[in-house]
Amino acid sequence: VMNVITIEDYKSTYWPKLDSAIDQLLTQSPGDYIPISYEQIYSCVYKCVCQQHSEQMYSDLIKKITNHLERVSKELQASPPDLYIERFNVALGQYMGALQSIVPLFIYMNKFYIETKLNRDLKDDLIKLFTEHVAEKHIYNLMPLLLDAQSTPFQITPSTMANIVKGLYTLRPEWVQMAPALFSKFIPNILPPAVESELQEYAAQDQKLQRELIQNGFTR
Repeated sequence: VMNVITIEDYKSTYWPKLDSAIDQLLTQSPGDYIPISYEQIYSCVYKCVCQQHSEQMYSDLIKKITNHLERVSKELQASPPDLYIERFNVALGQYMGALQSIVPLFIYMNKFYIETKLNRDLKDDLIKLFTEHVAEKHIYNLMPLLLDAQSTPFQITPSTMANIVKGLYTLRPEWVQMAPALFSKFIPNILPPAVESELQEYAAQDQKLQRELIQNGFTR
């Protein structure tokens, strides 16, 4: 028989363990080995779900990750333009990497609370947080820099460009509209086959985008 876990136990013992594990996962660099016991965290989550603390745990997890992403976003805002793309790439990669560990650790909560009660999925929810708290806030700064970098060889590595463009497409496919030609280089079958008569139109769309970006406060 499992011992009863009161809300006080949850707050003083169980959540702090989860909190520090999530911290480590969110801030590790790719390839880091972090000394957390997955077994322990997994069973911690399992016990809390069995004792009806799913709603509280979900709410704590979302709050925790939201605060983390708001810090990430502020740090990006303070980045100089020449480091901005690279730092966005690192932030995106680090977060998506962290989700590969965080989502499985909360599999019980996902199965018995998020999927059944909320009809949603934890991974989708956490990706959406990155979209809302980081990507949406930076897209108007990032896009002109990417377009610029694309026209200047060796400004950023092709793999960085590919990661970001594919990442943005995953987060919000309609962002393709902001720079169809750029996205089409990394995502197959985005553009309809170009007809010569439409090339003028593409050029016009491109200029329109540049104008919109400038209106949004971006200066070349």
